[in-house]
Amino acid sequence: MADAAPASTADRTAMGGWRRNVALFLIGQSAALFGAFAVDLAAVWHLMLTTGSGAVMMWATIFSMVPQAVTSLFGGVWADRYSRKLLIIGSGIVMVSVSLALAFVMLNGVNGTWVIYLALAVRSAFAGVQQPAVGAILPQIVPSEQLLRVNGINDALQSVLFLAAPGAAGAIYAAVGIHAVFFVDVATGVLGIGLLAVVPVARAAVAAPAGTGLAGYFRDLAGGLVYVVRSRAIRWLMLLLGVMLLLAGAPMMLTTLMVVRSFGGEVWMVSGNEIAWGIGGLVGGLAVAALARRMSNRVAIIVASVIAAAALSIALGLSTNLWVFYAFGVAISFALAFETTPTTTILQETIEPEMQGRVFGFHSVVITTAMPLSMLVFGPLADRFSVESLLIAAGVLLAVFIGTLLAVPGARRSLAAIATPAKTAT
Repeated sequence: MADAAPASTADRTAMGGWRRNVALFLIGQSAALFGAFAVDLAAVWHLMLTTGSGAVMMWATIFSMVPQAVTSLFGGVWADRYSRKLLIIGSGIVMVSVSLALAFVMLNGVNGTWVIYLALAVRSAFAGVQQPAVGAILPQIVPSEQLLRVNGINDALQSVLFLAAPGAAGAIYAAVGIHAVFFVDVATGVLGIGLLAVVPVARAAVAAPAGTGLAGYFRDLAGGLVYVVRSRAIRWLMLLLGVMLLLAGAPMMLTTLMVVRSFGGEVWMVSGNEIAWGIGGLVGGLAVAALARRMSNRVAIIVASVIAAAALSIALGLSTNLWVFYAFGVAISFALAFETTPTTTILQETIEPEMQGRVFGFHSVVITTAMPLSMLVFGPLADRFSVESLLIAAGVLLAVFIGTLLAVPGARRSLAAIATPAKTAT
């Protein structure tokens, strides 16, 4: 099952409408992501306000993240076997249906926590099916020389959403109720599905299935894992991403706690911290898009961004002035855009088309598991030590890690092999 459209980069460029198609895709996916993010926020707020239970919050986090980590593995296999466009649309239809059903259920007085848990789990599971296909489909609609620029624009759009969604979700939730947020998700999800439906997608190279049934899926999955393990450059790149998220993830989330403890618990102070990080990500994404043609050595840029993030994490921990703290928040978020966007682009450029779904499945697993693991480590430590000390420690550990990585000759050689566009991972 494959999408009918030209396959090669030359064919895609010659289509003459790739900019329109990319615009429709990005607008549609951004709309759907806005609704999904608003729903996740509203669900967490609703559970927090109605139960006040830490255990409930823990289970909400588990149900909203663990299913995605599991299904991303199968989603990667499916993205290599079947039409990525139809996988994205089909998953979107299920998630929209879940939001619609939950809205009507809650309107009829069923408000148990188990209902929200179930909705979060189902949505998370199908997000795991969708995300590998989203990562792998871009090379089918974007000329290879434009991938970094488009990914930068996409990251900038997501930063705008992360800035806008909390305010919108909060206003709708306060004025109407949580069910209204679910209806918004339905509307934005339908928009995303509709826009993607009219985008022609180039035919992908489809992997030959290793067999039928569940055993066949596991053989395909094992084949993807072997590919990642044997591709030394991709293996090192994934390790770099995972450790960066592990050491920077929770400290980023704990900055709000530092604001409350060290500068004051006023709402504008906490909001200012979120806005600072959002602005940094937005400007960083736009900067990547603007400088894409000049970013010839992408691995060097990734390494430099991680070093900058380590230094800025230490600077955050040493900050004694709120506005200086905000400035460092903008700076570190800006720097991280130069790690995440080139990493995604390198994977899209270097992985064989018939393997991209599975590789992006593992990429999604790294992202969805590193942040919770980071919170498991740093969250309890924040109750015993100051957030400042944890930020400094995380920055030092990140600097030590990147220094150790660069000291390994095999890592340097492998990463150098994919440093510039159009090189194949080995």
